[in-house]
Amino acid sequence: MISVQQACHLVLEHTQPLIPKMVPLRKALNQVLAVDLYAPIDLPPFPQSSMDGYAFAFESLVDSKVLEVKYIIAAGDTATYRVKRGEAVRIFTGAPVPAGADTVVMQEKTVLQDGKISIQDPSLVVGSNRRLAGSEINANAVALSKGTHLGPAAIGFLASMGIEEVLTYPYPVISILVTGNELAHPGQPLQYGKVYDSNSYTLDAGFRQMGVDQISVRHLPDDMESLKIALHDSVNTSDVIVLTGGVSVGDFDFVTRASEEIGVKTIFHKIKQKPGKPMYFGAFDHENSKSPLVFGLPGNPASALTCLYLYVEPCIKKMANQPSSIKSITAPITADYKKPSGITHFLKAHFDGTMVTPLDAQESFRLKSFARANAIIQINEDAVEIFSGDPVDVYLLPSC
Repeated sequence: MISVQQACHLVLEHTQPLIPKMVPLRKALNQVLAVDLYAPIDLPPFPQSSMDGYAFAFESLVDSKVLEVKYIIAAGDTATYRVKRGEAVRIFTGAPVPAGADTVVMQEKTVLQDGKISIQDPSLVVGSNRRLAGSEINANAVALSKGTHLGPAAIGFLASMGIEEVLTYPYPVISILVTGNELAHPGQPLQYGKVYDSNSYTLDAGFRQMGVDQISVRHLPDDMESLKIALHDSVNTSDVIVLTGGVSVGDFDFVTRASEEIGVKTIFHKIKQKPGKPMYFGAFDHENSKSPLVFGLPGNPASALTCLYLYVEPCIKKMANQPSSIKSITAPITADYKKPSGITHFLKAHFDGTMVTPLDAQESFRLKSFARANAIIQINEDAVEIFSGDPVDVYLLPSC
C-alpha cells in the first residue's frame, strides 16, 4: 500500500493536458483557451450612441442651443448620414453616431417643438454619451490570453467580435464501467438480494459537475471476460476509464487482473486510507496513440465518491488544463476523534465558514450524510487522537 500523498502525486504525474481542439463558441463554456485570441474588428465597430437622445456637433452650441432635427437613426440602421452645424438627429441606444456629430444629449435634457430641440443640459461636454469605435478593444489587439477560463462573460465578449469557434483544451471523454451482479436499475422492482445502482448516477453527476459532457455508462456482471471486453472496447473511445466495484481481493473482484491482461500497467493498487483503501490506478504505455488512464474505485458509494473527489477530479481538471476546483484549507474541528496510526481517515463533514464538523454515519456504504456534506476532513496517517478545536486539513467540495 502507498500513502495518500504518494497516490495523489502518481495520479498527477501520469496525467497530461489533452491536445487542444477547435470547438464552437457555444460549446466552449468552462474550457480554457489554448492560444491568444486577437480581436478581428474594432469594438464597437463604429461610433455608437450610449443612450436615447439627439446627436449633434458640439460646436453648434456656440451659435445656439436650439437645433433642427433632420433624421431618425435607430439601432441597426445601415444608412449613412451627415450632420451639419446647427442640426441634430434623433438617435437611439446602440445606433451609429453619424458623420459630423460628436456628442449625444439625452432626450430628458431636451425640449422638442416644431421639429427643433432646445438643449437644457449645462453639464454636457464634447463627446458626451458617445462610444468611440474601438473603445472596448481595437482590431488586432489581444482580446483574451492563452489560459483564460471561458465563463459566460468571456463567451459573450468573443461573440460580440463575431468569433464563432475557439481553440481550447477539451474535457476528457469518460467511460464508466459499473460491475456487480447485485445491482438493479432504479425504476425496476427490487428483488431479494439486489440493491439499486447508485454509483453510476453519483459518478456521472460528479463528472458533469466538473464540466465533462461526454460520458458513457456500461453495466457489467462480475465476470472476467465481460470486463476485459468492455475495457478493450473503451480503450479507443475514452480518455479516462472509471470502474467501480471489483477492486478488492474477493473471488469476484477482477478489475486489477482484467486491466493488466489488456495491457494496462498498474501504477498503484491500495492506499493507506479509510474509506477507499482498495482503489486502483493504471495507465497504458504512453507510446500508444490512445492511452486512457484507468481508475478502479471501490464499490461502496461513500468510498467511490471520496476517491472521485480526491484523485479523479484533479486528473480530469489537469487534462482540461485547469486547476482542481476542490480547495484545501485548515480549520478547527468541533469534535474529538480517535483512530489507529498508519492510515489516513477521510470524514464527511460540514464547514460553516469557520469550524468544520464531522457528520454522523461515516460508514463507507452510507451516502445520506455525504448528501449533506460540503467538505471532507483529512485526519493524517500519523495522527491517533484529535481534540475539539485542533486544526485539521479540510477539502471544500465544489457546489452545484
